Amino acid sequence: MSVKTTKNARELLLKEYQAVLSTHSKAMPGFPFGSVVPYCLDDQGRPLLLISRIAQHTHNLQQQSKCSLLVGERGAVDVQAAGRLTLLAEAQQLVDEVEIAAAAARYYRYFPNAHNYHQAHDFDFWRLEPVRWRYIGGFGAIHWLDDVARANPFAGTAEQQMLEHMNADHAKAIAHYVALNGLPTEPAAQLVGLDGEGFHLRIGAVIDWLAFPQPCGSALEVRQALVALAQADTWPTGGAVQA
Repeated sequence: MSVKTTKNARELLLKEYQAVLSTHSKAMPGFPFGSVVPYCLDDQGRPLLLISRIAQHTHNLQQQSKCSLLVGERGAVDVQAAGRLTLLAEAQQLVDEVEIAAAAARYYRYFPNAHNYHQAHDFDFWRLEPVRWRYIGGFGAIHWLDDVARANPFAGTAEQQMLEHMNADHAKAIAHYVALNGLPTEPAAQLVGLDGEGFHLRIGAVIDWLAFPQPCGSALEVRQALVALAQADTWPTGGAVQA
């Protein structure tokens, strides 16, 4: 399978933050049960969910962990011509306190209102362990993929420090990224996630992922890319940043 196809599939997973979770119905055996869930990716690039203990899909997963997650391009006019990605996975509830703390720190950056759900309404974190991926990039572009998820090289302290620095000291640069991509200027955007291929912005309740012109393998390369993008007249689609 081409590197480009895998890259396109992963970018769709990164760009979106809502999906359809399909589980095996406990109440109606033999039938699939679909529900809409928000998600972000954990340090290994796996979808991370926060779901209620009383939700039907949680009861379903507790009985049968096999599930799928369907991610589609938001706002697509013709859904059959748009990209979509289906993940076949095994769902695992997080029970280790260290893992839960790491998941919470990441998830709350993306969905700050979820903090109240987790604390007051008996929600738990679950991650989806990938088994296989089905990517459709448009008519005739249909592929089975085995390796879409990618570990975030900066997850943890390094990522947190870069995000805090950008949000505290470089609001003008962030506003410039927003303007170059035609995103809403109000409320002010916040960087909430950063990986080797790009970064996530949260604008109110909406999440957008912006790609670096080329992958970054170190904090220095991330800094250089962010500086160059802050000076760019247009958002580059690949290669070197043109300031």
